[in-house]
Amino acid sequence: MKKWLFLAFAAAFSLSVQAQELTENKEYVVVEGQQRSAQPEVIEFFSFYCPHCYSFEAQYHIPQKIAESLPEGTSFKQYHVDFLGPQSENLTRAWALALAINAEEKVKIPLFKAAQTNALKSMDDIRQIFIDNGISAEQFDGGINSFAVNGLVTKQQNLVKKYQVLGVPDFYVNGKYRVNMEGLAHDENHFIDEYVQTVKGLLQK
Repeated sequence: MKKWLFLAFAAAFSLSVQAQELTENKEYVVVEGQQRSAQPEVIEFFSFYCPHCYSFEAQYHIPQKIAESLPEGTSFKQYHVDFLGPQSENLTRAWALALAINAEEKVKIPLFKAAQTNALKSMDDIRQIFIDNGISAEQFDGGINSFAVNGLVTKQQNLVKKYQVLGVPDFYVNGKYRVNMEGLAHDENHFIDEYVQTVKGLLQK
């Protein structure tokens, strides 16, 4: 029992050291011209058309693991980008609706699956996915062009411009640091752990 406790403590200590020993331009880069956010936050930019984003979400569960590991009081938001796929602008608006009505977990994977198979031809197809996953037609129709959703669409687009997001998935911490995926381990298990630990370490900077 003592040996097990010692090993658990050693592993925890190792992860804490790893989180503190992040190297600029390796595990992360500093976002030029940006000030640290007033409150601790993590933002992921993604696209339903992006196969790596789909893997992050459905296979590696990196967003979920990050969200579960965050200190109390730290916000985690996922925002959609407009620059991938024929229905990307409609998907950004649909995701804004999902955010506004707290339906993200209901529609996220179905939207990923539809976009990945190029099954989305119009907003009508997106609307049907919402309806099939528990959002009423009245709620969708009444919300998709609402003031709140328009504001969230603009917010997503403005943040993409602010951080000059060129590719996804892309994670930003406290408005000042960007996780550098290329600087992390290449084997799957270590990559997932390093991604989560990098985010946690950047929150401490």
